[in-house]
Amino acid sequence: RRTPTIKAFLPLIVLLLVTGWGGLFILVNMTEPTLWPRWLFFFLVVVGFTGVALPVAVFLHYRFPAEPPVEQKVVVRQSLWVGVYAALLIWMNFGQVVSVGLAGVFLVGFVVLEIILRLRERSFWRRP
Repeated sequence: RRTPTIKAFLPLIVLLLVTGWGGLFILVNMTEPTLWPRWLFFFLVVVGFTGVALPVAVFLHYRFPAEPPVEQKVVVRQSLWVGVYAALLIWMNFGQVVSVGLAGVFLVGFVVLEIILRLRERSFWRRP
């Protein structure tokens, strides 16, 4: 197995970017902020930021290969963490409870969780 390249993720990147940011544009300009459009807003924020983070994650894994080589699902999962983190910060900002310290605590929590998941995957990996 080799580290995945950007070509393998290009259709997914385009789909996520168009769906996320295009949906947010339509949602913000054509709806009122009632319950379901608000939930759709957070979903589209996750999709949009995941689409932005996916090429960055692919580049970082391509530039700095790991042992064992990462699978495509790992790159998507790591990009999804960025989307969830962005939506969490926006949600906390709506409630006016976000701060730099709290954002840092959540960031450290997500990074530790991803490290634990990668260590678990590494423990099951066998050299071919």
